[in-house]
Formats: sequence, C-alpha cells, structure tokens
Amino acid sequence: MKIADVVPWLVRSESTGWGEYLFVEVRTDEGVTGWGEITTTTPTANRSVAAMVRQVNDLLAGDDPARIEDTWHKVFRAFTYMGSRGAGTNVVSAVDIALWDIRGKVLGLPICELLGGRVRDDLLIYTHPDQRRFGTPEGVVEEIRAIADSGHTGIKFDPFPARPGVSLADDRYLDGRISRAELRQAMELVVLIREAAGPDVELLIDAHGRFDVPNAIRIGQALDEVGDIHWYEEPVPPESYRALEQVRGQVRTPISVGERLHTRWDFVPVLQNRLADFVMPDVTWTGGISELKKIATMAEAYYVPISPHDAAGPVNLVAGGHVMATVPNFYRIESSRHDLSGYNRFLTTPLDNRDGRLVLPAGPGLGLDFDLDYLRANARDGIHG
Repeated sequence: MKIADVVPWLVRSESTGWGEYLFVEVRTDEGVTGWGEITTTTPTANRSVAAMVRQVNDLLAGDDPARIEDTWHKVFRAFTYMGSRGAGTNVVSAVDIALWDIRGKVLGLPICELLGGRVRDDLLIYTHPDQRRFGTPEGVVEEIRAIADSGHTGIKFDPFPARPGVSLADDRYLDGRISRAELRQAMELVVLIREAAGPDVELLIDAHGRFDVPNAIRIGQALDEVGDIHWYEEPVPPESYRALEQVRGQVRTPISVGERLHTRWDFVPVLQNRLADFVMPDVTWTGGISELKKIATMAEAYYVPISPHDAAGPVNLVAGGHVMATVPNFYRIESSRHDLSGYNRFLTTPLDNRDGRLVLPAGPGLGLDFDLDYLRANARDGIHG
C-alpha cells in the first residue's frame, strides 16, 4: 500500500465561530483513506494551510502509510527553515492523524488499541456555553442550566469583554489591558454562572492570551477572591514563558496552557519550570496523535493532568479522545458545545455523547465515516476532493 494523494477539504460549518472546518484526507493506492483535521481560527489561515497541504503530495506520494513515525519527521523537517512550529506543525498533525486512521482500518482496530489499549471506557467532557445568549442575566442562567441539566460537570467560558464590534475569534492582543469596569463586569458574570451551574460543576476561565502581566495578575487575583475556579487558561500570550512565570507566582487559581504550543519541545519548559497545573495541547496543531501521546507521557512524569484543546470539528475531538483513552493523567476532553449535533451532520453515524461523557466510535481507526455528499455540498472555494 502506498500514499496516493493528500487532499484538503474546506467545509462550511455553523458549529464554529469562524464558520468552517479544514479536514485533510490521505488516500492510498488500495482505496483505504484516512482523515485528519487542521481547522485554524481564521479563514485566512485555513486557506493558507490548505495550500500547504496540497504541496506535501509530492513529498509523500509513493510512501508507505504504515511508517507513521518516519513520515512525521519527514514532513516536520521539510518546514524547518521556515519555522517548524505553527503552519508546518498543523500540516504534520493532519497527516499524522490520517495515517493512524489508515493504520487502524488496515488492522481492523480502533486507534486507542494501537496505542497500548484503554485505561478508561469513556471520556469526561468539559464544554462551552453559547455566549451569544449572554445578552441578559436570564439568558446566561438558561444556557448554563441547560448544560448542567444535560449531565455536563465542566464548563469553560471567556468572561472578558471583547473590543466593541469585534468577535472573540477576531480579538487580539494589543495593549493587554482590561479596565476596572470590564473586570468588575467579568467577575459578576463568573459569579452568576457559578450560581446557575451549582456547586458541583467545575468552572474553567479562558483569557485567550489577551493580557499583559499586571492585568493578567489583576484578573487572576480577582478569580482568587471569587474562589472555586478550576483553572485560569492562557492568562498571557504564549510567546513568553517568563511572563507566565510572573503571573503564576502571584495567583492561586490553577493555570492551564498549551493550545498554542507546538510539539513536545514547547512543553519542556512549561513542565520543567512548573509553569502550569494543566496542559492542553491541540491534537490538530501540536503534532497529531503521535505527538499528543508523547506530550501526555511527559506530563505524566510531572504528575500534570492533560486535557486536549478542541475548538474545531469531529476529527479533532475523536483523535484527541483516542489518545486520552490510553493515558492515566487525563482530566477532561473539550467539546465546543454540549449538543454535538453540529458534528454529526458531517458523519453517517452520530457520536455517542451522553451525560457529559464521550464514548469513542467502535469502528477501526478513528471510527468516523464522513458523509462525502454533505462535504461536497458544503465545500468552500473549491477546496475539496
């Protein structure tokens, strides 16, 4: 069996803030195909990475898809001189996931069985509210109670106001500040959500890396005063470990980082310098299934829980899930909504999501079967198979 083609699929989706998913299909000369995913956070990045995916055809055509580790290094090193993190690692991730999918299909086994076997039968989820419903206190309470009533016991949200007229997906670090009024408003929202969720739901606060050191400390200390917050995510932009160290030294609420870190090498200083209580690599960005397993094992040596980031589509969720089914230091897996019907429209068989837990698909590989007619009908800019 040989790799025949690597195909990007850019597909419309109403389930994500940026309106599309970027899947990657690896085809073989024997008709077995595997699926990966990249899905960055902007349309500009999605189209740029899709073009890079097409370029790896010449690099991989004719290669053995069973040589997953060898292929990982081949693609990774191909981008070394342009910077081996970021877009290059995104491409590595998608190809790696797809090759694991192919390997599982060839052997007739789920990916988790190829990674050492399960240590758990289902995966605890944390999920997100639809913050478009947060326009009134009543809307907040209704949305949070619906999530709690569905059986979910972990909720993540960003309580910090974006700039006027700018969506959270398009918000960016500028001066890194938050006003006193905005901070008060954010903490009032946190308190309201705590009251609506009840005492048994874990609340995770996401800062999306938007604040400078003094403001990140102010926010963290305000969360300390509110109390009972399970983690404070990405308080500062990811480029400076020293900035993260300053915040961690003055905040009691546990810190979580990792969605914008790439490969095991980016996680070494986080673990060695005790900069985070949780790590949250994204399987579609950090290096794929192969790399997520290695990062999880590294974190296990430091007794740090791992909780994969997932703000994208079904491959993201399930690929991370297969790894997490096999590692002891798992905390929760992320889903973008508590209702996964937005994922299911891409698939011929719906995902099994009940009582705040995900049961992995039973089939070989990822266990996902895509509805190709739906994908083609919703493809964007002619980027599809």
